[in-house]
Amino acid sequence: MSTKHLVAWAVTFVVLLVIDMIWLGLVAKGMYQEGMGELMSPNPRLAFAGVFYLLYPVGLLVFAIAPGVEAQSVVRAALLGGLFGMFCYGTYDLTNLAVIRNWPLALSFIDIAWGTLVSGVAAAAGALAWRWMAAR
Repeated sequence: MSTKHLVAWAVTFVVLLVIDMIWLGLVAKGMYQEGMGELMSPNPRLAFAGVFYLLYPVGLLVFAIAPGVEAQSVVRAALLGGLFGMFCYGTYDLTNLAVIRNWPLALSFIDIAWGTLVSGVAAAAGALAWRWMAAR
């Protein structure tokens, strides 16, 4: 793994974490609390969240950023990142709809849309960081 990969991962990690914390902590917090009700823990297990935030940018790097950089297109990285997000968040939300009684359909649509957007933005940031490192 090269310095370009590490910098792209780090930028992707920071962008994803910051934007997601704004979304989850400020913008949509009440929506998730209302939608998930008693299923939502009053004390999230941050270690598991940490593992997600460390690993998810690796998926974006492999499936979106690297192919986007290879095609010399930040837009391609963003689109592939959005698609990756749609599949990952869709897997979570559609599984919840399938197996959890009264899981809110509207929350799933919003969450999938959010995952698509935040993943595309984070992948674009990672691709820009990679290109910046390559130009140095």
